[in-house]
Amino acid sequence: MHIGELARRTGVSVRALRYYEEQGLLVPARAANGYREYTKAAVDVVGCIQLLYAAGLSSTKVAEVLPAACRDAEGVVLSGELTGELETVRARLIGEIEERQASLRLLDEVMAAACWDGVTLQEENPLPHVGLRMGLTGLAAEPG
Repeated sequence: MHIGELARRTGVSVRALRYYEEQGLLVPARAANGYREYTKAAVDVVGCIQLLYAAGLSSTKVAEVLPAACRDAEGVVLSGELTGELETVRARLIGEIEERQASLRLLDEVMAAACWDGVTLQEENPLPHVGLRMGLTGLAAEPG
């Protein structure tokens, strides 16, 4: 498939795909006319690249990790330094996930403590919700 088709299938711009090629992350074959030709596997590779970038890795780190991430990972050895960096990224992502889960719990509590009138949320109880405050601060709600 040509670069435009790969862009369409992956939702990644042609410019980004060319950048991936410049960085050595994506290696298309070249047709006699000079056009890039990608295999179906390139769709998965682009997906891996996107996920690694979303995790906060630099192009250099993506290039180091990519063979283990979405290609034939057998026999791929990651250095101790890189493994340590990936553990740090993983810990950061877990923290972000936990923060998002706390946000979801908060929204669930707010919605459970309120009734929907079709336009705005109206609190059933004018006092601060004890569970809500405990979840945010670890402190019980103070009356009044």
